[in-house]
Amino acid sequence: MDGLPREELDTVRLRLRAPAPGDVDDLVAAGRAAGATGSGGVVGGRAGMADAARARAFVDVEAPARWATGGAVFVVADRDTDRLLGCVELDRYVAPLAQAEAGYWLAPWALGKGFGAEAVAALTDWALHHGLARLELRAAPADAQRQRVALAAGYRREGILRGAGAGAGPDGPRHDLVLWARLTGDPDGPTPRLLPDLPGGELSDGVVALHPLDPSDADDAYAVLRLPEVYESSVPPVAPTRTQVRESCETAQSQWLAGAAARLTVRDAPSDRYAGEIVLHYTEPVTASAMLGYHLAPAWRGRGFATRAVRLLAGWAFDHVRLARLYAGADVRNTASQAVLERAGFRRVGRELSRRPGAGGGRVDDVLYELVAAPT
Repeated sequence: MDGLPREELDTVRLRLRAPAPGDVDDLVAAGRAAGATGSGGVVGGRAGMADAARARAFVDVEAPARWATGGAVFVVADRDTDRLLGCVELDRYVAPLAQAEAGYWLAPWALGKGFGAEAVAALTDWALHHGLARLELRAAPADAQRQRVALAAGYRREGILRGAGAGAGPDGPRHDLVLWARLTGDPDGPTPRLLPDLPGGELSDGVVALHPLDPSDADDAYAVLRLPEVYESSVPPVAPTRTQVRESCETAQSQWLAGAAARLTVRDAPSDRYAGEIVLHYTEPVTASAMLGYHLAPAWRGRGFATRAVRLLAGWAFDHVRLARLYAGADVRNTASQAVLERAGFRRVGRELSRRPGAGGGRVDDVLYELVAAPT
């Protein structure tokens, strides 16, 4: 492969073109704005373009240098007005492997319109057409929007790169990155998801509402997860730290997009107050089986909230995820949890011996419940 051709790419709404002197003002405005999102090599340094000299260096020196080393840099522009909306790039080009890393950022005035996915998909299709065999896209686990862009552009999640990201400066803290990739021969279009978004962003019966867990729930979640009757039923049966709870809330959307788990808060629908959590662990995609778990804050127990939450999530799991079977376990001594499952329509199928580690050592038996989808 002798290098990628320097040409313009058009999509339905966008034009991917070379950076130009007329982009300097918008580059500076985007660099100064906290709302610019995305990451990557040269274009990931958009925060450093907060003055005209730095922006001109990007246009005149850095972008051409990227092309000279086998990569590519495009301004993402409005196809009708030609105004800069962001940038996309190919970086870390490895010629013997015919692979590179895709990166992007969007200016604040371009957010929330699907431009990131449209631009990255166009860049990816073009690069694969011109001889690259593999493109990677990396995202911080808490950066759900970037992972949504990867899915929309046809990338598949491959795993976690431990400590692959670093903060500013030589001594900046390291952090994990989620690795996404798209190969020649992968299907066109967005990558199918195992766990779709909730219709309208929530599930509700008017009394209880289920919302996806997010970072704003960290304080409420920590207060409940520190209760002995909650953490002693968890695996492991140990009280989490505040940092662990915060990170769990920050990465809940990443788990959802990966198809691993749908974690939701249980809320009082009229007041939107936090009442607890419920989770669907997609443990067996091959058999379309998943496991449910839930807990409530003390103030909301005894009101039927857990039963309502289980019914809501089970309905979504069968109707939208297309699961065939849900199962849940309850400590043999936890008759209240067993009653919740039975009221929600689950059937007791047996006892699992030594199912979980116990809080005081030893092992704990669970009662196994299951609910199957109605025949079609």
